[in-house]
Amino acid sequence: MTDLPQLADRICYVLVRTSHPGNIGSAARAIRTMGFTRLELVSPYRFPDPEANALAAGADDVLANAGIHADLVDGLAGSSLALGLSARRRGVNLPEISPREAVQQVLAAAARGEQVALVFGNERTGLENEELARCHAMVRIPSVDDFSSLNLSQAVQVMAYELRVAMLGDESPAPPPEHDEPPADAVQMEQFYRHLAQTLDDIDFHKGREPTTIMLRLRKLFQRAQPDARELRVLHGILADAQRMAGLAKHK
Repeated sequence: MTDLPQLADRICYVLVRTSHPGNIGSAARAIRTMGFTRLELVSPYRFPDPEANALAAGADDVLANAGIHADLVDGLAGSSLALGLSARRRGVNLPEISPREAVQQVLAAAARGEQVALVFGNERTGLENEELARCHAMVRIPSVDDFSSLNLSQAVQVMAYELRVAMLGDESPAPPPEHDEPPADAVQMEQFYRHLAQTLDDIDFHKGREPTTIMLRLRKLFQRAQPDARELRVLHGILADAQRMAGLAKHK
């Protein structure tokens, strides 16, 4: 069975557009106390910053090794499963799961050798719909309805704690299914979505209608399917042929 450090090393915490550097430090401390070290920062407002180090309270190694990225796709590079934390129900049609359901999915994927990302949004606005659309499911911590928003580092601590408890428990994650290849990561999927969107334009699929809704539905479909890299190559080939035939039809 995979040991705890190996499992923990396959799980990263992704903070998106963090406003306050102190929350980055507090999040680093939160994950370090639960045995995790991987922190990825997407467009932080201020980092590095002395306030982050002060509130990390000794988890300086987590901050020193944190990745800094310009956009979420880069922050999710290598991850084949991404779960977005949100206190509010959004317009994005994603499966909504509890922290404990999320933990089972995370540990099952990590046991298969996959990289997993837990994604947390900006302190004031949370994750935007476009950011949630890059996740496979939305996790809601069951706080009270009239005061539902947790501090960012508190939300990180809840998820890190739930993962730690499950990893130390007697119950193992569900046995991993057989895969010829691991699922494609976020960067590979984003390349495919760009190719798919361009192909739909090339074949005039939308016929002048707004393409946003259909692309969100197609994202959901392929996120549920979790194709591997070899399957994506087949899909890219189909799209390329469709684009070629569309080009020939236009020339005629």
